[in-house]
Amino acid sequence: MKDSISLRKLSNDDEVSLLDIEFAKRYPWYTSNDYFSNCLEENLEGKRVTLLAYYGDTLAGCCHLLFESDYPYFKRENIPEINDLNVFQEFRRKGIASVLFDELERIASKKSKSVGLGVGLYKDYGNAQMMYNKRGYVMDGRGIVYKNMEVKPGHQVTVDDDLLLYLIKDLGE
Repeated sequence: MKDSISLRKLSNDDEVSLLDIEFAKRYPWYTSNDYFSNCLEENLEGKRVTLLAYYGDTLAGCCHLLFESDYPYFKRENIPEINDLNVFQEFRRKGIASVLFDELERIASKKSKSVGLGVGLYKDYGNAQMMYNKRGYVMDGRGIVYKNMEVKPGHQVTVDDDLLLYLIKDLGE
């Protein structure tokens, strides 16, 4: 199965258009707002790596490695962040996420001894939570954050995609 998976680094406007079309087709909430254009610009500037995953000849998803995270702890410690993993529903359970992570972790290991990521806390993130655990990611010990701000005891936040727990993995193994 993994022989059918290939990765390409986001490198041109045609790929940006393809990502916009495929995301809009699958996710009713998706609006471009130049997201993937900005990703391309950051790829060209060396601020991020965006990998497109193909299953055969068909785009199956993508994921990013941010060399400077917006999460304060990762930013302060210069820990790169794997960000925004998306494998389209019809391509899940084929090893695509693992292939993406293998490559992003390899790239991160050239600049850092560890890599991190944030994961949502509600049920929709359950499969990702289990995958990250199996890959050796552990909680960073700093609690949950909402929009990259520490959630203080007694305060209320909305349970949405901005409520995250950050995990970290030692790449020196």
